[in-house]
Amino acid sequence: MRLPRLRLSSIHRRLLPRTRAGQRRAVQAVMLLCVMALLPATWTFTVTDGRLRTVADVPRADVAVVFGAGLWNGEPSMYLANRLDAAAKLYREGRVKVVLVTGDNSSHYYDEPHAMRHYLTHKGVPDARIVSDYAGFDTWDSCTRAKAIFGVDRAILVSQGFHIRRAVALCQEAGIDSYGVSAVDHQDALWYYGTTRELFAAHKAAVDALFEPEPHFLGPKELGVERALASGR
Repeated sequence: MRLPRLRLSSIHRRLLPRTRAGQRRAVQAVMLLCVMALLPATWTFTVTDGRLRTVADVPRADVAVVFGAGLWNGEPSMYLANRLDAAAKLYREGRVKVVLVTGDNSSHYYDEPHAMRHYLTHKGVPDARIVSDYAGFDTWDSCTRAKAIFGVDRAILVSQGFHIRRAVALCQEAGIDSYGVSAVDHQDALWYYGTTRELFAAHKAAVDALFEPEPHFLGPKELGVERALASGR
């Protein structure tokens, strides 16, 4: 039995509104959806205006916060290594006194903060000036824990360009006076993935900023940052 063939144009005619008013409403609905999809990203750009700087001109702060970006065979990924290089430069140039490394240590076999600390010490940052947050499972968790657990009120945040605005926006919402420094970017496939992903991640960031959920792990206050600062006085 031969099935009837439907032309694509006839299918389009069936799906589209038949009246001009209906077509106008359909266009308006599509435009509204596009605006709503871009609102969270627009919010991150608005609240971070004037807060993205370079290593050379960022205002000094006691603490730099470096966000995890994955490991490769137990070592920092290329992107994470670039973030740590920028943090080490901030320390060497006297822009910060302490580096807080925050990342994922969800299993015994995956420990971002340990790898980050090891890398920084090889770049000349004293071990006593490095503080580890082992429960920075996402950006909101890292920001809220930096404030609530480690007592950070002002910080320089270090990440890649595609992530730094979201990081600054969320840390500002968490109560940290934040400035962002972008580490070196490599415009490879991962960079394009990260840039595209930010459009969707901005929606989660907006929800986190609106509802302010507690991080996955909160726990008692830690004196790591305070002790690290005291060790340099």
